[in-house]
Amino acid sequence: MLPFSRTEDGDFLADAAIEVRNADQARATARGMEGAGRGAVAFSKTVDPQLGEWGDAVIVGRYGDVPDDLAPYTSA
Repeated sequence: MLPFSRTEDGDFLADAAIEVRNADQARATARGMEGAGRGAVAFSKTVDPQLGEWGDAVIVGRYGDVPDDLAPYTSA
């Protein structure tokens, strides 16, 4: 789950990502972050434990004030 807030200039600021156990918990936690100038994106990722490789993120919910384009916040 990736929470967002706004800077004084109105730009989006990604806060620290929060890891949760499953998509339902991600949606519930993200929904709780919704507020004036705040929001969160809930997403799910899978991992191959043998290789330690992560799959692509799948958005499972968008709540509150979040950017339309998430690429700048999710690039490595």
